[in-house]
Amino acid sequence: MSRRILALLLVAALALSAVGLAQTKTVDYPGLGMVAGNPGGTLTLALGDTPPRFFYYGEISAISQALTMQMFDTLIDLDLETYELVPGLARDWSVSDDGTVITLHLREGVAWHDGTPFTADDVVFTFEQIVMNPEARAGDAASFIFTVDGEQRRVEFAAPDANTVVITLPAPSAAFLLFLRSFYIMPKHKLLPFSVEGGAQPADINDAWPTDVDPSEVVGTGAFRLSEYVSGQVVRLVKNWNYWRADEAGTPLPYLDGLTYLIVPGTDAQVAQFLAGNLDQLNISGGQFPDFKSRELAGAGFSVVAARALFGSPPHLAFNFDASDPELAEVFSDHEFRQAMEYAVDRMRVIDDVYNGLAEIPGTPTAPVNGAFYEDTTDLMRMYDLEAAAAALDALGLVDTNGNGVRNVSATRELEFTLTYGNDSATWTDIATIIQNDFAEIGVEVNLQGIQSSQLLGTGLSGDYEAILVALGNLPDPELRKPIWQPGGSLYYWHRSTQPAEQGERPNFDAMEDWELRIYEIFETGTTNMDAESRAENYREWQRLNAEYVPVIMIAKPGNVAAVYDHVGNYVYNLGVIPGYNPVPHYFRK
Repeated sequence: MSRRILALLLVAALALSAVGLAQTKTVDYPGLGMVAGNPGGTLTLALGDTPPRFFYYGEISAISQALTMQMFDTLIDLDLETYELVPGLARDWSVSDDGTVITLHLREGVAWHDGTPFTADDVVFTFEQIVMNPEARAGDAASFIFTVDGEQRRVEFAAPDANTVVITLPAPSAAFLLFLRSFYIMPKHKLLPFSVEGGAQPADINDAWPTDVDPSEVVGTGAFRLSEYVSGQVVRLVKNWNYWRADEAGTPLPYLDGLTYLIVPGTDAQVAQFLAGNLDQLNISGGQFPDFKSRELAGAGFSVVAARALFGSPPHLAFNFDASDPELAEVFSDHEFRQAMEYAVDRMRVIDDVYNGLAEIPGTPTAPVNGAFYEDTTDLMRMYDLEAAAAALDALGLVDTNGNGVRNVSATRELEFTLTYGNDSATWTDIATIIQNDFAEIGVEVNLQGIQSSQLLGTGLSGDYEAILVALGNLPDPELRKPIWQPGGSLYYWHRSTQPAEQGERPNFDAMEDWELRIYEIFETGTTNMDAESRAENYREWQRLNAEYVPVIMIAKPGNVAAVYDHVGNYVYNLGVIPGYNPVPHYFRK
């Protein structure tokens, strides 16, 4: 036997020993019907748009996130059945008695896709150079973890050895471990040149991994790695043969050899691709449910599943408090106007006609299924009543002064505005049309402006709108939504003048209403309050304030509805886990 063959065999043996060291048996979730799967095969899914880049923290993008969650891991995961915290890249952890020091012990033997060992330095680098980088477009997380009295307090990360990370908090945090599960760990050896530590400017981190990058540069620790991207057409991921998870029987995960993402913009086009058999699974709306269910019953070879949602994104209607038209801005920032308009939003029609009953009256804005924090505020919400809406507008002096059927803001300005919505979605289009028609009934003229759904949040953050329909996701703990719902937060887009003038500065408290100041205080208290009962009550007060002052009008909380072909095994879509998130390593082709 030649030396070269011996060397190759030695390398192979070392690789196998590394795999054996890294792989960890995981629960098969029998309560969800998951079973041992058959290795092999490819799953084909849809992306609604082209990825802006492959670096998760360089762009706020649901498309990038869908790919990232397959290629990268977090330190801590959620159990699919109980939603309790379970080990991820961190095999275990401990918290000091005073709640300010968290020690994470990392899994040994885990490697990046290119074979480089995963270490504590990668974790520290991810948080210090990316997550807490105020110039990272989807980073800057520390600005809402510990902002107390308007002052940002830094979280410290240290790596005393290759397998240990010590996190020192400026104050106890009830949600910090849950917070950790939201952040994907990145490879220092690949991203160092884009970081301040590597000599770059803070904003240069956003330049990492553009879509024309060599796929071999995009390395994670996740179940799949990037293989190919054909612009505007397809993204292909292939199995990470050195993934650290295994099923209960010890079979290495993932079962699948690869994931193929077809780039298919628009609801109708995605449905056509699914029905043609070109997609294995498709998230659908309640409005599509009857057609898909009838096809299932007729033997189409797929199943339709539906469940209440914990996660997911309930749509809301937002008015721009800082609209470029000063007369509209004055009207929109008046909570009595928003209360009046809430009367004209026919939630039950949206639930029945748009979602076919597969939705519910939303929390404000906490998912009704979230028993730990949900406050039922339906008695405070103004349910559909056009007469009450018209009377409330009359009381504000917003009346039709020239007899043309449209109310006036002033002698020269009618109560007319543009509503921006996602025109590539039948759901968004139907909701926008219902709102337009009902608002017309009370003398409010709405002009519809359709854009790509993927552009809605960016449009809101830019302030370039008058009214807009947007959906922002629910999470188990309100603190994790702090950038959205705390006045002055980076995603508090409907009242942008409350945000700091510069990154790292205090919010503009002078721009806040009294109720906004109280909500600000609630989120500040919620960050460090370790008493579960009082913390939950504070967040319930926040929900009551939302219901009273209506910063945005929550419309409906849709359930999870999806269609999946029968040849896909272990498909899970329960309390809101996005298909393709945790279960994908367990999926298999029958």
